[in-house]
Amino acid sequence: MANPSAAPDLPARMRFVAMTAPGGPEMLALGETDLPVLRDDELLIAVAAAGVNRPDIQQRKGAYPPPPGASTILGLEAAGHVVALGKNVTGWSHGDAVTALCNGGAYADYVAVPAAQCLPVPRGLSLIEAASLPETYFTVWANLFDLGRLAPGESVLVHGGSSGIGVTAIQLGAAFGATIYVTAGSAEKCAACMALGATGAINYHDEDFLEALHRLTDRAGVDVVLDMVGAPYTARNLQLLKRDGRLVQIAFMQGNVAEKLDLLPIMLKRLSITGSTMRPRSTAEKGAIAQALHRTVWPWLEQGRVKPVLHDVVPVAAAATAHRLMESSAHIGKIVLDFRAG
Repeated sequence: MANPSAAPDLPARMRFVAMTAPGGPEMLALGETDLPVLRDDELLIAVAAAGVNRPDIQQRKGAYPPPPGASTILGLEAAGHVVALGKNVTGWSHGDAVTALCNGGAYADYVAVPAAQCLPVPRGLSLIEAASLPETYFTVWANLFDLGRLAPGESVLVHGGSSGIGVTAIQLGAAFGATIYVTAGSAEKCAACMALGATGAINYHDEDFLEALHRLTDRAGVDVVLDMVGAPYTARNLQLLKRDGRLVQIAFMQGNVAEKLDLLPIMLKRLSITGSTMRPRSTAEKGAIAQALHRTVWPWLEQGRVKPVLHDVVPVAAAATAHRLMESSAHIGKIVLDFRAG
């Protein structure tokens, strides 16, 4: 399909959050560019809101380049309305309210996204709330349920329980019938995690999580650990896991090289270590995750069994402020850019 800017009802140019050079949040400023060229399998979405995520921070710093063919504009999730459809797209109509896992480009007035990676906005949710869903929900489903093979009745430790990933994992795990434990960095964050459904919350500034979990589980341990911290936690994660337990690694915020690691627990307890990243996955893979979410999790959202957790909504012109907040780790839940607020 030709560039949709040729359509009379769409502008030729759009606002976007420009990264003037790799570096700090001060490198972000509003700019103007052409609308994206729509591929045959894509939807063009008029963006109302876009979620802010850790990979955005890394890309801004120059440490997380977009994969080949993806937009170089920041942003991995958005919500808005469909304004154009690629010629091979079915099941969507102009004006549909949609939320999408983007390959890039969400920090803009318009973003083109493979239709397979798009989901309808759940009934009862605003576009702001819907924009906070895709990146964390896709990530948690793929890692906790697909790779982590979480089953009802099992137990999970989620590191970073107050993060966007954390608040999603708590709710989805609890809705699935699992027992959820978390680590977080303050009493306030621990209390928020408990309110969302965690059975136990450990302030890692006050307690060693291994000792605390041994106490909370009567030394039984947990079936799954979902970790974004990395190397400093690896040995203790392995010690904590039950027989046939699974360590699922989704980030390395404090390093990816674990030195002097005792591998014996892996053999003695038949442990599995796995992990993944979302952005490089194929459209087919992301589409399969979208279908699973639509089938299982979207009804939970519409029933209120799980819910978006928003820490702050920031006007798009203040994207630098949103990035500073994300880097401070002071937030509980998600930070969203509002494109309707200017």
